[in-house]
Amino acid sequence: MLGMKPTAHRTETHGIVVDSIAAPHRSLRIACVTETYPPEVNGVATTMARFVEGLHRRNHDVQLIRPRQATSQAAEQQPGFHEVLMRGLPIPKYPNLRMGVPSKRALVKLWSTHRPDVVHIATEGPLGWSALQAALHLKLPVCSDFRTNFHAYSKHYGVGWLHRPIMAYLRKFHNRTQATMVPTEALRRDLETAGFKHVTVVKRGVDTERFHPGFRSEELRRSWGAGPDDLVVGCVGRLAAEKNLATLSEAFEAIRGFDPRARLVLVGEGPLRAELQARWPDAVFAGQQVGNALSQHYASLDLFLFPSLTETFGNVTPEAMASGLPVVAFNYAAASLIIQPGHNGVLVPVGDSNAFVREAVGIAANRPGRAVMGRAAREAALRLNWDGVIARFETVLLQVIQDADAPLAQDTSRRSTSARPLATSAD
Repeated sequence: MLGMKPTAHRTETHGIVVDSIAAPHRSLRIACVTETYPPEVNGVATTMARFVEGLHRRNHDVQLIRPRQATSQAAEQQPGFHEVLMRGLPIPKYPNLRMGVPSKRALVKLWSTHRPDVVHIATEGPLGWSALQAALHLKLPVCSDFRTNFHAYSKHYGVGWLHRPIMAYLRKFHNRTQATMVPTEALRRDLETAGFKHVTVVKRGVDTERFHPGFRSEELRRSWGAGPDDLVVGCVGRLAAEKNLATLSEAFEAIRGFDPRARLVLVGEGPLRAELQARWPDAVFAGQQVGNALSQHYASLDLFLFPSLTETFGNVTPEAMASGLPVVAFNYAAASLIIQPGHNGVLVPVGDSNAFVREAVGIAANRPGRAVMGRAAREAALRLNWDGVIARFETVLLQVIQDADAPLAQDTSRRSTSARPLATSAD
């Protein structure tokens, strides 16, 4: 079991495993719970993998708990990393994604036998809620991420009336943890205004080796019907209502008004694909891409348009910038943090679709300006270092453990786990 393996150089003090030789920091047993993870393709999965891998590299024992993505899938096991695969169900309209099912009983049993120092919950679905209940039952330090604007999505699916109950659930969920991590200061302020407590900022990084201008492929561009001098405009993300693709359509149609040879490339899958293909018969629908193929698709574009208004961060913005692309986006989430208007991209007022279209046309028509912005975008992305982000994440985990441990120091009788054995609980 992760974190419980014997080692001659570790001792346990107040639930924290400490390397007795020369560890640069405390080595923790961390249980990470998420309902999405690679090979699933989305921002939450990608970011969670970065945090898990980063914590493992920093000498922490990581237990990853997530839904099984295929019946034949085996849990990965290696020193310092232990995967626990739970039962999952397909998400309606997203057959390639799965959500967890209520699993409190199983998690209480698991953590009673192999107690982590801290539980980190990345998603607020049934598995996340079960993890929260199990952690509270066992009096484990627990923190969470606010990663997806479910409450904002509701208006795009004809259920805007669910906004308040969804927000009430999310507030209840996160306020029962000792810290809720968000990627931007603006989101922290918004959540605190909505009554969320203990909200702290942990930013995001980007892999500038994975996303690099050197992946540009003229062969790929030719397969899109684009020559070396033709303008290729693109977007990466789910083909879904919450991504505001109507604004993307307006912008590209305006671009085609002055440049009939311009091409539109959409990378991603989603419930709107068939509808969009019927509406945009000349567009390239590249489907879901991963690894080097995704890198090539980014780098082979000339301009990245990102019209979404429902992101908590939007990983595609720094990925596009790392690939050497100028980005047109609304002034919020990741774009507001890393785009310097007129220098490495373009920002427009939130919700102003007319401005988005106007600015997209302006930068599309300015080929020399696009090249300059693209180089500046790459330089900005190089400053988004994942090492510093992981260190900040680690600091929050340590603080959560310290905060949970402090009240127990006032009552030594509660410190002895042997005096009161951990019990299992029914769901």
